[in-house]
Amino acid sequence: MEAVRQVEAGVRDELRRLISAGNSRPGDEEVRALVQSALTAYDLRSLDGSVPPLLDRERAGREVLAAVSGYGPLQPYFDDPEVEEIWINEPDKVFVARNGRPELTTTILDASTVADLVQRMLSPSGRRVDLSSPFVDATLPDGSRLHVVVPDVTREHWAVNIRRFVARAHRLEDLVVLGSLTAPAAGFLRAAMVAGLNVLVSGGVGAGKTTLLSCLLAAVPPQQRIVSCEEVFELRTGSRDHVALQCRGENLEGRGEIPLRRLVKEALRMRPDRLVVGEVRQAESLDLLIALNSGTPGAATVHANSAADAVAKMCLLPLLAGENVTSPFVVPAVAAAVDLVVHVATSPEGTRRVEEILAVPGRVEAGVVETASVFRRDPVTAELRRGSGWPPHRERFARLGLDLPRILAGAA
Repeated sequence: MEAVRQVEAGVRDELRRLISAGNSRPGDEEVRALVQSALTAYDLRSLDGSVPPLLDRERAGREVLAAVSGYGPLQPYFDDPEVEEIWINEPDKVFVARNGRPELTTTILDASTVADLVQRMLSPSGRRVDLSSPFVDATLPDGSRLHVVVPDVTREHWAVNIRRFVARAHRLEDLVVLGSLTAPAAGFLRAAMVAGLNVLVSGGVGAGKTTLLSCLLAAVPPQQRIVSCEEVFELRTGSRDHVALQCRGENLEGRGEIPLRRLVKEALRMRPDRLVVGEVRQAESLDLLIALNSGTPGAATVHANSAADAVAKMCLLPLLAGENVTSPFVVPAVAAAVDLVVHVATSPEGTRRVEEILAVPGRVEAGVVETASVFRRDPVTAELRRGSGWPPHRERFARLGLDLPRILAGAA
């Protein structure tokens, strides 16, 4: 351990020398070269017994590289493709999640190390966290999402959560291979995206909503323009014509905030063929409904316990926009705007899967939006089976030459 610290100190001294000399910070390859050079120098010094020898040079190199250019003690979890999430409750309580299952690690940090790691993670985004701004959301260079809360909002320690972007699925076909979808359901969702239906993806925290939405957007015809609005960048569409927008917090003077509602309004000025809201939480739901009812196809995610709850929630969230927004206006707007709800959940075994695909025919009865199940997972066999419902706008499928009955039967 002492040997690794000495090598690390030497690398840091060299980095400071280079930067103070007016050079830009070295890139990853240059840092790796500096680490190897420092290891070689240390090995030469150890030959005369002036310093203890390195027992495992390769491991020492990884630890030094992680300390000076990575995320230190957390870097092994970033390098592990099985780790989906990392969170720190206290410096000596570092957790990770693999396949949806949490586990307490053996990593023990101290308060100053946690603070240094957070500042290192925030540096590329330009965002900050302090007493005046105790919450922060940011995207790390690898696409992971960082959320931090500091005292005195928390009791004593910094609470850090890192949701890694380790999506194993990029298309609907990938979800079929992973067992999250059946081939008939995937074929139907692909046809629905081509036909321009408005899709709402619902589910709990960590259920795979963003991954599913990204897979749905990958089915959008390549000639169509996608404009997405998110709190922090998470969506990956693979589209050649995709503009991604993210929110911005206040500056030190309390100015410059760009909320999600503003992004939705600005996105409509950017000629979107598809308007996407990464996650609907508050009053931006009203702006999204208005856009969808104005002829702009779109998609979004929402937290909900079921597909039916997601529809009910969409009838409530727009009421947060102001007292002049009422249920008699919102409920018919939801019925007219939302075409499909795809609900995802995590199974007891930790598998993320689609539980139901719900159609919204566009009718309202006694103040309640009518729905019909197109596909639903059987509670006994756990298989995703065809329901009795049909999607709205069947004429759009026919216009594009899509045989909806055959698609729903899995024959196309």
